[in-house]
Amino acid sequence: MARTSNEFTYWRLVWNNLRVRPMRTGLSVVAVAIQVVLILLIVGMIHGVVNEWGRRVEGVGADLLVRPPNSSIFFAFSSATLPDSVGEKIAQLPGVKTVAPVEVLVETRKLDMVYGIDYGSFTHLSDGFRFLAGGPFRGPDDVIVDNIRARTHHLRVGEHLTVLNHNFTICGIVQSGKGARLFIPLATAQQISGSGGKVSMFYVRSTGNTEATRQGLERLLPHDRIFSMQEYLTLMNSSNLPQLRPFVRSMVGLGVAISFLVVFLATYTIVLERTHEIGILKALGASRTQLVALILEETLIMAIIGIVLGLAATGITRFVLHQDLPSLSILIPAHWLVNAVLLALAASAAGAFFPALRAARFDPIDALAYE
Repeated sequence: MARTSNEFTYWRLVWNNLRVRPMRTGLSVVAVAIQVVLILLIVGMIHGVVNEWGRRVEGVGADLLVRPPNSSIFFAFSSATLPDSVGEKIAQLPGVKTVAPVEVLVETRKLDMVYGIDYGSFTHLSDGFRFLAGGPFRGPDDVIVDNIRARTHHLRVGEHLTVLNHNFTICGIVQSGKGARLFIPLATAQQISGSGGKVSMFYVRSTGNTEATRQGLERLLPHDRIFSMQEYLTLMNSSNLPQLRPFVRSMVGLGVAISFLVVFLATYTIVLERTHEIGILKALGASRTQLVALILEETLIMAIIGIVLGLAATGITRFVLHQDLPSLSILIPAHWLVNAVLLALAASAAGAFFPALRAARFDPIDALAYE
């Protein structure tokens, strides 16, 4: 019973120490929450965008991709350098069912990816577009919009839409999942970009033996990059993109630094304010280990509250962003939830460790005399 009473008194002391300094406790909790939100949202946005783009490419229905040499894995950063005539050569290969030339353009004002397509060959890659309103191109200045872009910007069939500084008329709204969100006639895309009969890539649909078709493409086009769709989708994973790793690490490091510094300053200040109290505890027989444990346990409670607050704020922010920006995909992998929690605990513990050691080293006489 005595042990239980002592434990109750101990945790009451821990809680009271946090409660009597609400401002510093609140700042530490908010700092931990910011760390969690920053890590999860940044990682979630990167994973969401990359994985959502991979699903859209898969939805095109191709088995193989033919890309220019040294082209970026991201279509938006690949120029149109493949001649149209290459498509005719690919179509003559055994095992090739459909070849669809595509020019990829980027609307820089809104970072929208635009596909310039040959409507017939592109739709033959799969079961074609699923129109929710309107229909196919009727002229060179028509644009097809997917439903997510239409819902985000409240677009309707027949409205005018300026894309790439060119005035288009929306001829159809389709179900998303066919690569880009905007589609224009290939000839119009080539005219806008001045590419002179060249395209960014070819989507290829095989008759069944994808590997044999790929080998044939590699012999025909030894200097170009040939991807199977499975291989490309494997590459389109944020963990396989070395260009993104420094950015992710920088954001994670920033979140950890914010939490560490705020907890460190708050704990250090609290230790100075509690010098007299620490002297009393040491005079009553508290050991250095007990004092360090006391401060670290107070910090652990703040960290746990901050983590819960951060997870809740992340969920709310994710919901709000999805409502306002349906095109923004935020996908948070389970292991990053664990990572965010562990990093928050580690940063908080590291921030409190030095002030805790300093408190434990106080001489009880000097501490009791401290005012």
